[in-house]
Amino acid sequence: MTELVEHALAERCDGELVPTAEGREEGAQAIRRHRLAERLLADVLMAEEGMLDEQACRLEHALFDGIDSSICTLLGHPRFCPHGKPIPPGECCDQMQRSVERLIAPLSEMEEGRKGSIAYVRMGDPRQGEKLMAMGILPGVPVTLLQRFPSFVFEAGYSQFAVDEETASAIHVRLAPRPPEEDKPQGFGRRLAAAGWRRGWGRKRCRKG
Repeated sequence: MTELVEHALAERCDGELVPTAEGREEGAQAIRRHRLAERLLADVLMAEEGMLDEQACRLEHALFDGIDSSICTLLGHPRFCPHGKPIPPGECCDQMQRSVERLIAPLSEMEEGRKGSIAYVRMGDPRQGEKLMAMGILPGVPVTLLQRFPSFVFEAGYSQFAVDEETASAIHVRLAPRPPEEDKPQGFGRRLAAAGWRRGWGRKRCRKG
């Protein structure tokens, strides 16, 4: 208690300790680091739910000097911890809201032809996550979304995969910068349509009388 007063994080008022403005800010940051640690453990490291709080207490002390912002960005600026409690926003969250371009997005929200690299996979069923990783869907692997319908078709590394929306929503991609408009590649569906037109597909045939 004395340390809080010495560091101007709290002051005595009528025999009680009352947090100062600096103390409230430091408290919010401590809560932010703890809940980001829980999010990291649950979503990326797939830790058991019963161990989240204890492990997060150990990990939160390492999330200083901008590391918390890096983790927050990696996770896509989550608003709630695994237990549904709000995560106090940081400067990186404010910058993200002011920015037009997202840094990380689920594969299901990408446009056809958009490129990036896998940031992390967040599956509700750990076995499904392990299956994806066994297929080579790993952080850092280059990825391009080729098609959105009827299934999500994407290229990861040197292989192509077709997945449903639930799986596509679990694959989070660090988006590459958009190419200039004139160099932007067409989506898979558009390329097929263009190729079909060049080959005469869909043209009407006239009967000779």
